[in-house]
Amino acid sequence: MARQNYLFTSESVSEGHPDKVCDRISDAVVDAYLKEMPEARVACETLATTNRIVIAGETRGPATITNDYIAHLARMAVRDIGYEQDGFHWENCDVSVHLHAQSAHIAQGVDAAGNKDEGAGDQGIMFGYACRETEELMPAPILYSHKILHLLAQARKSGKEPVLGPDAKSQVTVRYENGKPVGATSIVLSTQHLDPALTSEGIREIVEPYIRSALPEGWITGETVWHVNPTGAFVIGGPDGDAGLTGRKIIVDTYGGAAPHGGGAFSGKDPTKVDRSAAYAARYLAKNVVAADLADRCTIQLSYAIGVSDPLSVYVNLHETGRCDEAKLETALREVMGLSPRGIREHLKLNNPIYERTAAYGHFGRQPDEDGGFSWEKTDLIDELRSLAG
Repeated sequence: MARQNYLFTSESVSEGHPDKVCDRISDAVVDAYLKEMPEARVACETLATTNRIVIAGETRGPATITNDYIAHLARMAVRDIGYEQDGFHWENCDVSVHLHAQSAHIAQGVDAAGNKDEGAGDQGIMFGYACRETEELMPAPILYSHKILHLLAQARKSGKEPVLGPDAKSQVTVRYENGKPVGATSIVLSTQHLDPALTSEGIREIVEPYIRSALPEGWITGETVWHVNPTGAFVIGGPDGDAGLTGRKIIVDTYGGAAPHGGGAFSGKDPTKVDRSAAYAARYLAKNVVAADLADRCTIQLSYAIGVSDPLSVYVNLHETGRCDEAKLETALREVMGLSPRGIREHLKLNNPIYERTAAYGHFGRQPDEDGGFSWEKTDLIDELRSLAG
């Protein structure tokens, strides 16, 4: 029997966090290639530090995507995030691009040829998760940690809170009773600010209304512990304060530690890379299982070998909340969706330039967009799953 009464904490980071700046740039490169050539291949890594951005990796796509254009994309991403400080400015920072052709040895395993279907871009394990804690079928701690930062970013960019800087981190500790989230026992927020004279108390006065609006009514009480800018001044932020790298916030990107993660990052990778596409597919399937009322919690694992089309295994864990047989459900999942890299891409329409928007505030628990963005958040398999596994 799983524990019913406990505390659980998740953190999020803003779009201006150094690692998220790098995720954003890497995904901007992915989108640029996919916009010109939907079957392009991209594995792009970004490093950011004081007034310097370094972009490296492998690509296969149109020659129209030049190094100068990629440097321009990086600058536009940084400008949109909001960095115009002395140590990191979108216009003045040095941008170096070191992208080269995709390895022929990787390509021969991934490309379709003759009777061979397209294979997975790498070996690995991917997880998807869904639960009934929130309307978005996401764990509450990570969802509300994201929401706090998203609201603050909107207020900053709209000009309503111009004193806030782009770099921020949030953390919410949630109290569970009888297995359900019921309140926040502690809230941690550190946010960059542009006025050096501001104290922790002054920052709390600015951010507290947004934090309260992000959390459900009644979750914040007189017993909730607050830590707002607990170290004091936070003026030097972003890559000037701490170097950033693509792919270092994979738990922030997914379920905040409430579910397993296979280890692979998402950002900077085209959808032939199962690190990304199969993780999206696993979330899609898990969300549909819960939405179909086949379980209150669902974890799905998929595994792949490089160059091999079909998954080596499909594993389902309903955490003793299931209303169907897990083995039967594993079979049903293979029937409702092709789980080869090509099958996933076609079903979820992943060859569209939809990735830059995923780089901050989580890849999951978002609303599907009309152009195909966040397609893995749709719940359009409910009837079919109920028929096959219910």
